[in-house]
Parts: sequence; structure tokens; C-alpha cells
Amino acid sequence: MVARKIRRAAYLIVATAGVGLALAALFLLTRTVQKSEDFDRLQDIILAINLAGGVLLLALLIGNLARLARDYRGNVPGAKLKARVVGMFVGLAVLPLIVVFYFSLQFINRGIDSWFNVEVEEGLENALTLSRAAVELQKRRNLQATEAAAQRLATVSDRQVIFELGLLRRENGASDMTLYGNNNTVLATSSGSSTAGLPKPLNEEVVLQIQQGRPFVSLETLAEGGAEIRTAVLFTHRASRNQEARVVQAYYPVDDRLASMVRSVENSFQQYQQLVFFREDLKDLLTLTLSFVLLLSLLAAIYGAFVLSRRLVAPIQDLVAGTRAVAMGDFDTRLPTPTRDEIGFLISSFNDMTQRLAAARREASMSQALVEAERANLEVILARLSTGVLALEADLTIRNANQAAGSILGVDFETHKGDRLSDISRQNMLLGQFVDVARVHLDAGETEWREQIVLRGDVDRLVLTCACTALPGDEDHAAGFVIVFDDITALLQAQRDAAWGEVARRLAHEIKNPLTPIQLSAERMRHKYLHAMAEDEAQVLDRATHTIVQQVEAMKDMVNAFSDYARAPDIQLSRFDLDKLVHEVVDLYRAQESDVRIVLTSDPTMPMLEADMGRVRQILHNLIRNAVEALENREGGRIDVQVGVAEIDSIDMVQIRVEDNGPGFQAGAVSQIFDPYVTTKPKGTGLGLAIVKKLVEEHVGSVRARNRESGGAMISIRLPVNEAARELMIAKAPRRADNRRESA
Repeated sequence: MVARKIRRAAYLIVATAGVGLALAALFLLTRTVQKSEDFDRLQDIILAINLAGGVLLLALLIGNLARLARDYRGNVPGAKLKARVVGMFVGLAVLPLIVVFYFSLQFINRGIDSWFNVEVEEGLENALTLSRAAVELQKRRNLQATEAAAQRLATVSDRQVIFELGLLRRENGASDMTLYGNNNTVLATSSGSSTAGLPKPLNEEVVLQIQQGRPFVSLETLAEGGAEIRTAVLFTHRASRNQEARVVQAYYPVDDRLASMVRSVENSFQQYQQLVFFREDLKDLLTLTLSFVLLLSLLAAIYGAFVLSRRLVAPIQDLVAGTRAVAMGDFDTRLPTPTRDEIGFLISSFNDMTQRLAAARREASMSQALVEAERANLEVILARLSTGVLALEADLTIRNANQAAGSILGVDFETHKGDRLSDISRQNMLLGQFVDVARVHLDAGETEWREQIVLRGDVDRLVLTCACTALPGDEDHAAGFVIVFDDITALLQAQRDAAWGEVARRLAHEIKNPLTPIQLSAERMRHKYLHAMAEDEAQVLDRATHTIVQQVEAMKDMVNAFSDYARAPDIQLSRFDLDKLVHEVVDLYRAQESDVRIVLTSDPTMPMLEADMGRVRQILHNLIRNAVEALENREGGRIDVQVGVAEIDSIDMVQIRVEDNGPGFQAGAVSQIFDPYVTTKPKGTGLGLAIVKKLVEEHVGSVRARNRESGGAMISIRLPVNEAARELMIAKAPRRADNRRESA
């Protein structure tokens, strides 16, 4: 609709421009006919305007015809009727216009030819000759008077010359008379005007002509519109001693009537000659302008046909377009009612029909929108849940799953929608165990069940609480199943940590109290009775008391370990050089352990670490000491300590890795290696790695343990570089942070 209005406005602008150019050309043509001297100046402008107007109107005509032809070939409704109406109008308009154009050309050619005849031309030439003869007669008379004055001045002395010059001017009727000597110097002058200024000098034309022995005479036009005759005669002043040559110059007024008549005749003759010169060009220009008027009239008739046919066919075209729009689902289409005839009634009925259809569709759309809104809300809720939700068909084909389900089981369910759960479980160990548990219940006909299951991976294990319910279907079969499961591994770990922490506090309290009296009593007995007893008995007492003291010290070390694990450490953050700290700890163990080779690989460009320096030192001591203890009584023992920077999920982390080539962890114990009192060493307390894990988690870091493929164990620790990285870690792992705070 908007495009149609723009197109109509463009056609109207082009047509208006064409008509405006035509009127401008006609106006300029009228000026050239009235004033022939403007013809040469305006001829190119008129031609350019005619050409521009013709191009615009021709473009408008071609555009309308092309559009009509396109609609006709495309079987657009109303195009054939429009073509017939346009054809009739063109036929009715062309024939009269051609007749008028032919007779107009004949009239123009004969009218212009009638302007030019022999009698007019001869009359103008005779008038011009007569006016020129009258002027020549006066010029001869004035020249004769000047020559007579020169003869009289030839005998007049220099004393009397000024009086004689004035007398001669008045006698001859001159307006100005001047006598020149050598080098055109003014000797005397006389003027009939009281306001006359300096005498006019002799110009080069006058001097050249009188030096050739010929007197000078000419008709000159004055600036104020009149004319005067200028004469100059060379003579010999016989009254002087050296008889020098002198020149007398005189100006004679010309009658205003005669001057006006001469100018009028000359102007008329000039205009007539111009008309004769532009005769054929004027014919061509008038013919071209008339052709342009013909084209404009023809275009107006054709454009009128287009407008009339458009008004006749427009209601039918609108009705067809509205019907097609409704067929494509646009029920909001409303057509304007042009008239109150049968077509108007049909359009009104069409509008009523579309209004009812639109109301019905709006109701359906509102219902669908409510359903979609509920679905969107459900999707948002499922996406925000930390609990995994897995919707399955009756044949265990994946229907839908939220993001938490994929995160817990390590599967991208979005790419597996429509796949059978058993097919993709072969590629994922955790998912395979999950499917096995679910299949046991479903194969037994249990459509609703709840169970806590343990999924074991290569390194870690997951503890899930699962609940399953059937989707409503027919009476005998369920349409599918929904399994809801949650990862409670961290929760159970936090509960265990809290329980072991309480146990450690109680043990530390109950054991530490009697240790000091026991040690003091043993030392007092040894000090008091060792020297008073026989040698054999003294040796027995010495060994017994030494054993008691040694075991008490061991118990104190174990109690201190209990205290370290049970006590929530007060983290003191500071910025320090981790590379330097690692070198200090490694150098300490290199000096103590000569049988174990410790290799350190670090990055000197590593940034400063913002953490608790004492706790990080304790972490390093525990890890390296565990590795050293694992390599006891083994030849070729080697410990690799690697320190570097890693970017995890756009967060800058420091990574510490300690590897050894010892026996490694026992099979199945890797997932529990960080639990309290879990150890594979005969003399181990089971608290070293538990304390490491606790300290790392207090720094919002992570720790992992696994066996090396080539033999031995590897423990990897990641710590945030600074407080900003630590905040990002907390934001991205809220559940872990909550569990960590609960355990603390």
C-alpha cells in the first residue's frame, strides 16, 4: 500500500515537472518571437528545456506502459480491462491531435514566410539610405564651414586668434571649436556651453587621417543619447614667422529628430536582418515546441486513461488482494468501501467475514500464548534447577532434559534428543551405571521408585538421589517417564567432614589431656629409679620409659594433626612469590632426602599469588612429604613438582602438580583418598591429604588425585591467583561454596 502511494507520488512529480518544463519552453518561445535579438541567446535553453521535458514525459509514459504490460502478462486482475480502456482513450486522442498538429505546422510555416517579402525589405533599405544621405549632407556642410574657418585662421595673429575662433564658432553654429599647434597642444578653444570642461584632445584616428592630407569628419553618438558631427582640418598658419602647421577641430550639433530617425531606421533594419537570418531556426524551434505540446497532450490523455481505468479496476484488485491475504492467514485485512453499489456491498461483506475470522484467530492465539508462556516458565524453572530432570519416552528415548542433568552425568542431552538412552550410555561410564539402575526398576514394572545410587568414574564418584514417576498415558501403558536426580556427593562429603571434624576435636581433647602426665610420670620414674636398680633391671626400665616417651610424642603428633583438621583455619591473605616459596620447600627436602631425586619445573614469569602463605607452605610440605614417604625403600625414586599458570573458564589459576614414581594409590581408593583416616601407608594417620583438601577448599581451589599410567601417583592443585579470581570461582560454583561453608 505504501509502495503504491510512493509510486503515484513519483508519477505525479514527474508529470508536474514535464508540464512545468513545457510551460517554461512556451514562455521563452513567446519572448523570442516578440524580441528577435533574444532568439540566439535563448535558442539553446529552449532546446534543452524541450529535451528535458520530453525525456521526463517519455520516461513516465514508458513506465506506465511497462507496468501495464507486466500486469497483463502476469494475469493481474483488472489488467486486461485497464489495457482496453487505455487503448480506447489513446485511439480517441491520437487522431485529433495529429490533425491539429498537421494544420498547426502549415500555419506556422506560412505565417513565418509571410513576415518576409520584397516590398518590406526594399522600404527599409530606402529609408536607411535616405536617412544616411541626410546625415552625409550635414557632414559635408559642416566640413566646408570648418575648412573656411581654417583659411581665415591661417592669416590671424596669435593675439587675435581666440577672438576670431569664438566669432567663427558662432557664425558656423558649432558647439565647440579648438585650435591645436605642434604636438597637439591647445592654442585656443571656444565652447557654446558654460559648463564645458577641457577641450577634447585629438585621437589617433584624427591625427592619422589629417597627416595624410585628408580632412576628418564623422558622426559620433553622445553618452546622453544625442549625436554630433566632428570635423578636423589641417592648415598652415601663414601669419606666424615659421608658418607652422595647425589643426582646427569643431563639433556641430545634429538635430535630435534627425538622429532619432536615423537610429530607428538602423535598428529596424538590423532586427529585420536578424529575423531573416533566424528564419529557418525559428521554424524548427516552433515545430519542435509544437511537437512537444503534442507529446504532452498525448501523455495527458494516456495518463488520464490510466487514472480512470485504475479507479474502475481498483476495487476489484483490492478484493482479489484481500482474498489472497486471507488465504495466506492475514485475517486483519480491511478493504475501503469506494461506493454503495454492488461492489461496495461485496467489499462490506468481505470485511465482516475477515473481522469474524480475526476474532476467532485472536482467541486461538491467546490460548496458544498461554500454553507457550507456561511452557516457557517451565523451561526457565528447569534450566535454573540444580536438580537434574530427564524426560523419557516409554522406550527410553530421550524426550527432554535440563542443563543440570547433562552437567551431573557429563552428557550433552541437547544433541541426543530422540536417541535411545541405552545407545548413548555405551559411550559414558556414569550414564551407563545410571541406566543400569533405572532399567532394573523399569524392567520389574516399577514406574514409580526412589533410590540413592553411587556412580563410580575413573577418578571420582558421584552419589545421586533419584526419583522416577510415570507420565500419564492410556490405562495400561505409561506415555513415558520422568527421572529426577540430584548430586549429593558434596553434601555427603560436607557431612562426613563435619562428623570427622567433631571426632577429631573430641579425640584431640580426650587424648591430649592424659598424654602430658603419662610422659612426665615415665620421665620421673626413669630419673628416680634408673640409678638405684640393678643393671639388668635398669636396662628394662630404660627401654620401657623410652618407649613410653616415644609413643607419647607420636600420640602428640597425631593429636596435633587432629587439631589441624578439626580447627577452621583463619586465612590470612597476602601477596607473595609462589615460585620462590616452592623453591624453598623443595630445597629443604632435597637437603634431607638424598635417596630421592626431586625435579622442580616452574614458570619464572608467574604472577604474584594472593593467598595464605603459611597454609600454602603447609600444603606443599604435606604433598612432598607424602610423595617421599611413598618412595621409602625404593631405588630410583623421583618426585616431579610442576608450578605454572592456567586459565580455567576465563579465570586465572595457579596450578601445582606433584608426581612420584611410587606404588600409587590402591585400586578403588582414589575417590576416597581425601577422606579423613583413609591411608595406604602403614604409619600414616590419614589426615595429611584431608588437611590439604580442606586448606585448598578454603582458598576456593580444587584438588584432584589419580594414578599415573607409567606408575606412581599424581596430585594436582588449582588456586585462584587473586581475590578477583576467587570471587569469580565462588560465583560460578555456588553449590560448592555453600557446602564448603557448611563443612567449615
